Amino acid sequence: MPFPPHDGGAIAMHDVAAGLAAQGHQVTVLALNTPKHFQPESVLSHLPGVRLVTVPVDTRLSPVKALKNLLVGQVPYNVERFISPAVEARLTELLRTTAFDLVQVEGTFVAWYVDVIKRVAPRLPVVLRAHNVEYTIWQMLAARTTNPLKRLYLTHLAKSLKRFEESYLCRFDAVAAITEPDQRRLRAMGCPEPVVFVPAGVDMSRFQIDPQIKPKPKTLFMIGSLNWLPNLEGLDWFLTNVWPYVNQQMPELELHIAGKDTPARIHNLGLKNVVVHGFVESAAAFMQHYDVMIVPLLSGGGMRIKIIEGMALGKCIISTGLGSEGIFVRNGHDIVLCDEPTEWLARLRAYYHNELGHREIGQEAARTITRLYDNGRVIESFLDLYSIARSRAATA
Repeated sequence: MPFPPHDGGAIAMHDVAAGLAAQGHQVTVLALNTPKHFQPESVLSHLPGVRLVTVPVDTRLSPVKALKNLLVGQVPYNVERFISPAVEARLTELLRTTAFDLVQVEGTFVAWYVDVIKRVAPRLPVVLRAHNVEYTIWQMLAARTTNPLKRLYLTHLAKSLKRFEESYLCRFDAVAAITEPDQRRLRAMGCPEPVVFVPAGVDMSRFQIDPQIKPKPKTLFMIGSLNWLPNLEGLDWFLTNVWPYVNQQMPELELHIAGKDTPARIHNLGLKNVVVHGFVESAAAFMQHYDVMIVPLLSGGGMRIKIIEGMALGKCIISTGLGSEGIFVRNGHDIVLCDEPTEWLARLRAYYHNELGHREIGQEAARTITRLYDNGRVIESFLDLYSIARSRAATA
């Protein structure tokens, strides 16, 4: 469901649909309406030219179904949760009753439906937008897990996802990779050309700086969905390996945490100078109330859209190298990168003593976003890719 635009996936889908419609295209969005993001079909009525069609699908995790999938599943459990006869039927109906120019499939978890599209409309070009190369995320999580049973399961899941992605992602007429590292991974997996790098963009109208909001000095903030394991893993790592030393050496520094589905254990941390906000209605307003954004990501793939949004608001961002992967930034120029706890402490000390140059870095970050990641530029890249995909499908 591409609404509300709170998490990275929803933002990416919403802004492409909105951008295409703004350029005069008619867009039909077929969305799995899951318990996690359940919305009425009217939620995109603010976008003229966009028709939203929803199908309720229960994607909630089930230990019984996960165990059954482990024993006899034909596709990874992550994918199986999104396979629905009702979605297949609605998709088939749409393809038979509407003259589409092209179909775009959003991500690995619904890549299974490419076979439905090719069966019903064999000459219709189908583009995959790869939000992540999913198997790499679970591979990284497995490598960092100390629980042997959990590591065994995550390793199995990563291998199963890799087999699925190698089998299905090559069935598309074109692939849009959200980062250049993912573009290389997709090519290595055997995806035929065109495999084109098309980054996530920012709808700049949503991220106008409010001059009335002054960020609180000596504050850090982290924002991101905390139902996504890599975000939770990174936060736990930071609170364990960096924050205790921050408290000792920088007693006035505060950390503000916001995110959808914040676990109870995070709400109940009770750590000095750590404020847990949970879900916030406006990410832009939250970001502007605090000073420096942290992204302590250790696992994951794709592009961190929250980094793009923070940069658009002129925020200095301190991130791991992995967190900034695929974003055109330069360390010390428009972002600050560090991986080891000692590096984090050194950068945070510099900020605390007003020696980091965080305001200047934030200003450069905003210029980078305006130059490279404005949503209008991203839409033009998609339209170029669609033209290639249509030519390829016509000659297939």
